[in-house]
Amino acid sequence: MSYLTYYKESIDNPKDFWRTQAKQLAWHKEPQNILSKDKHDYSQWLEDGELNLSYLCIDKHINDGFGDQNAFIYDSPVTNTKQHITFNQLHEEVSKLAGGLQSLGLKKGDTTIIYMPMIPQAAYAMLACARIGVIHSVVFGGFAPHELAIRIDDCKPKAIITASNGVEIKRIIPYKPFVDEAIDKSTHKPSNVIVFDRQLGVEIPKKDYDVDFTSLIENSSSIEAVPVASTHPSYILYTSGTTGTPKGIIRDTGGYATALKFSIKYVYGVNEGETFWAASDVGWVVGHSYIVYGPLLNRNTSIIFEGKPIKTPDASTFWRVISEHKVKSMFTAPTAIRAIKKEDPNGEMLKKYDLSSLKYQFLAGERCDVATLTWTQEKLKVPVIDHWWQTESGWPMIANMVGVSLQDVKPGSSGLPVCGYNIKIVNEDGEEVQAGTEGYVVIKLPLPPGALSNLWGNPERFKSGYLDRFPGYYFSGDGGYADEDGYIFITGRVDDVINVAGHRLSTAEMEEVVSSHKEVSECAVFGVHCELKGQKPLGLIVLRTDDIPDKERIQKEIIQDVRREIGAVASFRDVHFVKRLPKTRSGKTLRKLLRNIADEHQYNVPSTIDDISIIDEIKSIYQAQKIGIHK
Repeated sequence: MSYLTYYKESIDNPKDFWRTQAKQLAWHKEPQNILSKDKHDYSQWLEDGELNLSYLCIDKHINDGFGDQNAFIYDSPVTNTKQHITFNQLHEEVSKLAGGLQSLGLKKGDTTIIYMPMIPQAAYAMLACARIGVIHSVVFGGFAPHELAIRIDDCKPKAIITASNGVEIKRIIPYKPFVDEAIDKSTHKPSNVIVFDRQLGVEIPKKDYDVDFTSLIENSSSIEAVPVASTHPSYILYTSGTTGTPKGIIRDTGGYATALKFSIKYVYGVNEGETFWAASDVGWVVGHSYIVYGPLLNRNTSIIFEGKPIKTPDASTFWRVISEHKVKSMFTAPTAIRAIKKEDPNGEMLKKYDLSSLKYQFLAGERCDVATLTWTQEKLKVPVIDHWWQTESGWPMIANMVGVSLQDVKPGSSGLPVCGYNIKIVNEDGEEVQAGTEGYVVIKLPLPPGALSNLWGNPERFKSGYLDRFPGYYFSGDGGYADEDGYIFITGRVDDVINVAGHRLSTAEMEEVVSSHKEVSECAVFGVHCELKGQKPLGLIVLRTDDIPDKERIQKEIIQDVRREIGAVASFRDVHFVKRLPKTRSGKTLRKLLRNIADEHQYNVPSTIDDISIIDEIKSIYQAQKIGIHK
């Protein structure tokens, strides 16, 4: 079936389309009511069905005779550890941990927080919670105690599951002390903290609420999976909000399982029994959907990778993992590829490995510049697929659905709408705009299965933040445009679109031009206040190497490139070189923070920033250069 036929079917006959996809799962009670409304008048899918995620991810495959297949491969270059975990072994760990949680008084509908590094025990904890209907909230291990405390007070967990420590290249991250500090700061106090000791010689502060993870499993009995309603929340995942207060995205169970089973096959092109690798973290939505639940639902071997694209030990790490574990389809962020490219611009390290198993390389998490996509495609010699989705959607909204039929790759575009997502580009008044015209990216309701079902404890914020701006549509918060062929180009968050003397200009497009310069490793272009024109763009550039002597020449060339590609209307004149850009630990550049510093607005440095020293470096550049950003 062609992509267009398949997509049209999902939009024209959504009930029949998703009824068919739901039948791919082993339900305890198969749903009959495919699409309905909840008490908030918001659409819900498959509401009368019953199932269990843990059962679908583990027990089903054992029952089908695949117990000896690897469910996970744990590859940790930071600890020199590799471990193969079969579905039989996974069942033993998960079912006994679930029994242990039950013995501590946790039951269906309770909440837990999981604050873990990238180790198998993090996945065990998620699956064990799902096994007994406990709603988990995985908090990225890089969050500081204050941020963790905010989440504790919001979701009120009965227990927290954590580890003694994380390892980041050569640095030890003290997880347990962070948890203790967060509990001290929070109003809500969980009953237990379950601690996995990694046996790395790290001292673990003892508290009365502590429970040893390993002993809990050893002293517990295996238990069967508990069926839950399709609409039962599987997890809460917090994402940043414009108010500075995290938003707890709620994901259901049945719709989510249906969407993941569908997407792992038809978006990522992976069949049962093959190996899939999402180089992310379980603390992010990618980790939930495509390290743990999605691959296991589809009986794929999933890789839990504890390392970095460089320095663990070098820029060949990703290629080693793909070669050694026979990865068919891989997913990472463009930031990771840019880091590899900077260390190994000619791809010499890649040539050491047999990458014949790799059929597709997916990129997402941030907008992928053309230079990065082109370099990756040239070196890997496989289709490189940029795609777009959000924590809120839970799975891709725009992509090249390689499992249906591989479409042309258009560099700069995230691809075509994924089945179920009726995506439109509209203006301020909610009217659809012509091809090539930039506007707001919205999705016609209802969203397909798997998307957020609400915000934890805050349905009013859910409605005002996503549904009220354009009635009848979900507002993504992003801007973009569609070309004549229907390919969608995401230009960035709407606050990344700047107004220069009445002209709306995309800083993402300027970044595209800047990043194409051969000496540029990565860049950030953002709008700053200008007394004359309202806003004007400012560029911070990380060069490919620090040894380039003629930086003034490069500066002039970049300015001319933007003038040539976008026009003098962009008023792009301020370019400054930095050693690195401030980013979250998931790789997103903190453009809003950069803008606030430049505009001398009040700002808070988020706890997710990977290296706080860069802020002082950038401030000193602003002060020393007196760049006239307000004139």
